Amino acid sequence: MTYDYDLFVIGAGSGGVRAARMAARFGAKTAIAESYRVGGTCVIRGCVPKKLFVYASHYAADFQEAAGFGWHIPPPHFDWHTLRANKDKEIDRLNKAYTANLEAAGVEIIPARASVLDAHSVQLDAPLESTSKSTSPNKNKARQITAKYILIATGARPFMPELAGIEHVISSNEAFALESLPRDIVIVGGGYIAVEFACIFHGLGVKTTLAYRGKEILRGFDEDISRHTREEMEKKGVRVLRNQQVQAIEKKAGRFRVQFDNDSSFDGKPLDDSPLEVGLVMYATGRVPNIEGLGLEAAGVALGEQGAVCVDAFSKTNIDSIYAVGDVTNRAQLTPIAICEGAAFAQTVFNNRPQKIDYRLIPTAVFSQPPIGTIGLTEAAARASYEVDIYRSIFRPLKHTLSGSAEKTMMKLIVDRKTDRVLGLHIVGADAGEMIQAFAVAITMGATKAQFDASLAVHPTAAEELVTMYEKV
Repeated sequence: MTYDYDLFVIGAGSGGVRAARMAARFGAKTAIAESYRVGGTCVIRGCVPKKLFVYASHYAADFQEAAGFGWHIPPPHFDWHTLRANKDKEIDRLNKAYTANLEAAGVEIIPARASVLDAHSVQLDAPLESTSKSTSPNKNKARQITAKYILIATGARPFMPELAGIEHVISSNEAFALESLPRDIVIVGGGYIAVEFACIFHGLGVKTTLAYRGKEILRGFDEDISRHTREEMEKKGVRVLRNQQVQAIEKKAGRFRVQFDNDSSFDGKPLDDSPLEVGLVMYATGRVPNIEGLGLEAAGVALGEQGAVCVDAFSKTNIDSIYAVGDVTNRAQLTPIAICEGAAFAQTVFNNRPQKIDYRLIPTAVFSQPPIGTIGLTEAAARASYEVDIYRSIFRPLKHTLSGSAEKTMMKLIVDRKTDRVLGLHIVGADAGEMIQAFAVAITMGATKAQFDASLAVHPTAAEELVTMYEKV
């Protein structure tokens, strides 16, 4: 049978773009449909703009800390509109770069909403404004196309619970385009997005409350790391409320009243200021696979919990010609994972080199203040399967001996007592994300504690602590 395309990709985010570019370079006639902007969540309204906001929010502390080093700076003034405009310029640049890279690889970009009709057919909606030189007006018309293979790479979207007043809240999507900053904000959630935005808003001068339903923020992280990060955030002025379940949100005179359940408490005591009244409420309670309107169920594609597309180790669905990569599969919602899955798909299907992704060791960072870097098992997970030795260090970084900041760094190694292999490495402190990327190489190679100890320390650095921890705790 003859098809219009060898590969048709739905969704031009990190995973879809990588798969499309590689498939095209392997000789496949490839097209990609995107209903918003090329680049996906990470580039347009996720990792990249968030990291730019993290940089911006850290300057307030930097200006204060500079005094300890002899710098006398007039009271600084922050302008939200300048930050937002400069962020938009950078995102526009990246969007154009992603588009150009696809075109250079020979991928046809179709700015349209696509849905799956069957194993080899896709429906394209009415035309949207084209951002690609390679897309002609005729190609934009509502139509059906056929493809030998279809790849679903539509990512995830913010989860919004059924709740009275939920229409009044924003998600991380809208946080990047606010017309102005509120005086105060409640952020609901305890995961990395909620924690990062709590630190961003606080650093930009917004009175910030983080409310989480669990007993400790950053569920799934090592308990020491979660607790230490929360304590450092509180020292900086972020109010963190745990064991909080929002009951309703009411808009009143341009403000928002956040009512918690009667059973909610702060450290076991009833809240003394419930409901909270603030200028903005943001929900960051997780993300769910973005499958709305894709027609997957009607086409017979198997879906799992929260609508995740079910796939095998090679990212293939229950239909041999349909694959899925990235957050839409809900395997690991991280940009590097989506990119690796997209590359593995292209190698498997179009280069005759079957590849699987190893999800056992995933280095990751949380750009909180202070930031987190982590790879491998938590202490709790390690103790469930191994006899372990724990090495932990909490110290005041050299910089803060003069800066006046009370911030402390925590580093932790989890070691298999039998083999001496390092099972987990966790850092809270400045440049944690940069450190974990380098140490991830060693952990992935199966480094032992003895090999850490044999590595010469670079002095004076914070990272040297990881190769000089000799006392077990």
